[in-house]
Formats: sequence, structure tokens, C-alpha cells
Amino acid sequence: MINADAETLVRDHTVYSCVMGSRAFGLATDGSDTDRRGVFLAPTPLFWRFKKPPTHVEGPAQEQFSWELERFCELALRANPNVLECLHSPLVEHVDTVGRELLSLRGAFLSRLAHQTFVRYAWGQRSKLEADMRRYGAPRWKHAMHLLRLLTSGRDLLRTGELTIEVGPAREELLAVKRGEVPWAEVERRMTRLTQENDAAVTSSPLPPEPDRARVEDFLVRTRRASVSWPGHG
Repeated sequence: MINADAETLVRDHTVYSCVMGSRAFGLATDGSDTDRRGVFLAPTPLFWRFKKPPTHVEGPAQEQFSWELERFCELALRANPNVLECLHSPLVEHVDTVGRELLSLRGAFLSRLAHQTFVRYAWGQRSKLEADMRRYGAPRWKHAMHLLRLLTSGRDLLRTGELTIEVGPAREELLAVKRGEVPWAEVERRMTRLTQENDAAVTSSPLPPEPDRARVEDFLVRTRRASVSWPGHG
């Protein structure tokens, strides 16, 4: 269960929150959950104590997860797919002044590191799907759908320099995979092709080799300094 301190951080200090998952991807159906993700800014005085604020908080609502701002930036600089996609959700529920500046830095987090992280994450998921095939004779089709979506998103990011998470016209094709209407051999073929397309795209990608760490760090330091004098945390 979430503790009171963590709940307070999410309730009172969230700078950005959005809906993710199938609803953000344009893949929602009648039974889809509503996954909420957010970023909170722990007031700087909390870091002066022996017990540091949490780097992330689950809850307080179901299907809700939030990162502390510094942890979120660290993961985004490493091109963590889940975190980068969170920054690009079309379904923003809350954003304050700090959150707006965070969103203005979306381009600073993007780099060719995304090739490694998106493909590596996808291959990890593919291994799990293949294990399901050996054990149960069928994969988790929903996970197969999202793996194809992720590989497509990564490929297009490397090709264009922009991250778009809505699947658009590919919706019905992907939902057919989720329903188990596409043979596993065809799903495997698509996974392999998309992986190869990611590999090809990185060689001529408009993205820089590394993210703009200095720009992100400047934002983080300024934000930490500004929160030193917040009332109630001395």
C-alpha cells in the first residue's frame, strides 16, 4: 500500500501526468484499462534528510505510476522506451510550469541511443513470447501486438527524428494480432523485418549520437534551486 508521504508527493507535487498504454497508442478497445503515468518534483529540502524521497511511486490509484523528476530525466536520457513515450503522450491530464518546460525539452532527450534500447527491449519481449510458444503452444497475443508497435515506433523515430506513439492506420492490423488472427510465423516475420529496418535506419538517422545532457541538467538544477524555499519542508 502506498505510504502517506509518497501519496502526498504525487498529490501535491506532480508536474506532469498523462494517460499511456492502449488509449494513448490508439489501440484501446471496450475492455482496455486506463494507465496513468506522471512525474513529481520532490521539494529540495527532502533530500537533506537521511531518508530520501522515493524515486518512483506506484498509485495511489490503480494503474497509476509516477517518477521523481530526476529519475525520470535519467531514464529519458538513457532512451528508456516507456519514459520517452510518456513524454510524447497525446493524452495529457495535468501539466504545470515545470511540466511545460520538461515537455519543451523532449528533443533534448532523443538520440540514436534509442536504437539500442527499443530493439533490446523488443528482443527481450520476443524471447518471452517464444518461451510461451514452447510452453503453451501460443504467445500472449497482446504482448506480441505491442512488440510490433514498439519496433515500428522506434524505426520511425530513427528515420524522422520524431517520436509518434499513436499507431494511426495500423490500428486494425495490430488489433488483428492481439485477437490471435495472424499466424505466429507471420508475426515472427514482421518482428524480424522491423528489427532489420531499425538497424538500417540508425545509420542515417537525423538524431544526434547522444542526448543533450547539459541542457537537461541545467533544467534540473534550476528546478531544484527554485524548490528550496517551498513552505512546509524545512
